[in-house]
Amino acid sequence: QVQLVESGGGLVQAGGSLRLSCAASGRTFSTYSMGWFRQAPGKEREFVATIHWIGGATYYADSVKGRFTISRDNAKNTVYLQMNSLKPEDTAVYYCAASSMYPSLSESSYAYWGQGTQVTVSS
Repeated sequence: QVQLVESGGGLVQAGGSLRLSCAASGRTFSTYSMGWFRQAPGKEREFVATIHWIGGATYYADSVKGRFTISRDNAKNTVYLQMNSLKPEDTAVYYCAASSMYPSLSESSYAYWGQGTQVTVSS
């Protein structure tokens, strides 16, 4: 089992920045990639970004490319999502997820999920 705990969400004005953190514990040696997903009210959960835990390769949704940056600190078993130039449409619950597979945009590739952290961007 891998436990994931997100933090760093909150309320920010449009154009502002937030940094989300996701701390992993448990059987972290089985983790091969980590991802961020988000779910806005009334919408399905969608892919945001993912990172290869060892090599550091990253992939982003087109909607956040150039504004968000995913990174990881292997020593701390923590993955981050730096969110800049935030827009009201970025408002959502953001979830961290862990996978034993190569980075994927698909939810089904991720076996472990955090509880989510709310990000609200006001206009």
